[in-house]
Amino acid sequence: MQDIAIFWDWAGFALRWLHVITAMAWIGTSFYFIALDLGLMRPRDMPEGVTGEEWQVHGGGFYHIRKYAVAPERMPEHLTWFKWESYWTWLSGAALLAVLYWAGAELYLIDPAKADLAIWQAIALSAGSIAVGWLVYDALCRSALGRRPTAMMLALFALIVVMSWALNQVFTGRAALLHLGAFTATIMTANVFFVIMPNQRVVVGDLKAGRTPDPEYGRIAKLRSTHNNYLTLPVIFLMLSNHYPLAFGTERAWIIAALVFLMGVTIRHYFNTMHARQGRPNWTWAATAVIFIAIVWLSTAPMRGDLGAEAAGRAPTPGEARFVEAAGFETAENVVLGRCSMCHARDPVWPGVRVPPGGVALETPADIARHARAIYLQAGVSHAMPPGNLTWIEAEERAALVDWYRAATGG
Repeated sequence: MQDIAIFWDWAGFALRWLHVITAMAWIGTSFYFIALDLGLMRPRDMPEGVTGEEWQVHGGGFYHIRKYAVAPERMPEHLTWFKWESYWTWLSGAALLAVLYWAGAELYLIDPAKADLAIWQAIALSAGSIAVGWLVYDALCRSALGRRPTAMMLALFALIVVMSWALNQVFTGRAALLHLGAFTATIMTANVFFVIMPNQRVVVGDLKAGRTPDPEYGRIAKLRSTHNNYLTLPVIFLMLSNHYPLAFGTERAWIIAALVFLMGVTIRHYFNTMHARQGRPNWTWAATAVIFIAIVWLSTAPMRGDLGAEAAGRAPTPGEARFVEAAGFETAENVVLGRCSMCHARDPVWPGVRVPPGGVALETPADIARHARAIYLQAGVSHAMPPGNLTWIEAEERAALVDWYRAATGG
């Protein structure tokens, strides 16, 4: 059983690495094409059908790029499609979500202080919350709002705020922000899979058949691509938010998440305006700073959920009880309380530590049982914790943690 825990941890690492690689490729492609489209020049001697061109230099060579309003007169022999970066980002992210938050639902997903959910109920809510975002967003885009970009963006922001609040009512703080990121990333990939790529295939099909493509397909695809561009930066923040308890561990985490989306808009507006050669709206940086200061202020609100006082007094769940009842728990508990809890406490006493690292509190039997796997991996079989072994944990104590975990899991 202990080998399964180690394998599962490495599986999570592999999926996370794949997710980062594919996300970098997708984000880089998205940013490049938005900047390219906004920066196109329109000289008078352009061929018929060309709406803009751009000269670029990179890697010692020059590139001459032209954009057609709808499509060229005939299909080019070599056509590069950009889609797999998006698909693999979503697939790897979904797999990582399943490995970490579904398989580890009792630890990372369910917060008994918020909602008393069975594991299957939590997983169903997790999957459903991700799917519903696309359905509502797509319906909004296909409505009359689809031709009013500003109103559409406001409606999308309202949807995000509502979803942020709802997720924070049922999941742990870290899971709520992570799921808001997955909710948004699903909208982005679904835009590519269900709208942008099919529309491009229609245009290609018309070209091959000798028909004049309908420009409406291009307009719709560009609208969805623009939405993706503005959603990218908030998604990156939300995917990294589980490393920052001050972002996810407060009463107002859902407001913090909503404000992050506004910061994404102000930052992208600056760069999009600059790439369009319409000046540098430096006011956006001031607006971003004000929003960030508001987030910092909100983060000082009372902690709740997996950092809250109500969690400190709760009894172990049935899934956690096996760790409390296992042979060697008392020894392991003494090791954790003596070597870990000065930082991993709801009110840390270690100098310079204001909140428990990673939002992990290890003060009660329920706390220790809930984080048994992480303790086993980070302080038992490896020396990742304590950092630099600052609390001088002995080899015998690490062995005691390993023995306790294996006794509880049958390893």
